[in-house]
Amino acid sequence: MRLLLAALLLTSAPALAQPAVDRGEKLAQLNCGPCHAIGKGGDSPNAKAPHFRDLSKKYPIKDLEEALAEGIMVGHTPDMPQWRATPAQIEDLLAFLESVQTK
Repeated sequence: MRLLLAALLLTSAPALAQPAVDRGEKLAQLNCGPCHAIGKGGDSPNAKAPHFRDLSKKYPIKDLEEALAEGIMVGHTPDMPQWRATPAQIEDLLAFLESVQTK
């Protein structure tokens, strides 16, 4: 019985994370997709906007939490949408960002 419970817990962890990734993807599409390539492939609509899949080459993804909480402004063009994410949205967006990183 314990082995079955352990197996259930181990296999359900990725399933529990998937809704956060899905919500994060929707946030990224809405708020970031007009300029950034948000998925595992493709070019950014704005050539100056980095691909989300490459962000971990510059920053640990978890380190983006504070910048998202404060609203990312530094280094962005004036046409970047003003968006302050809630703590739940930040967690979802970070889950999505982790899911698309190139290894």
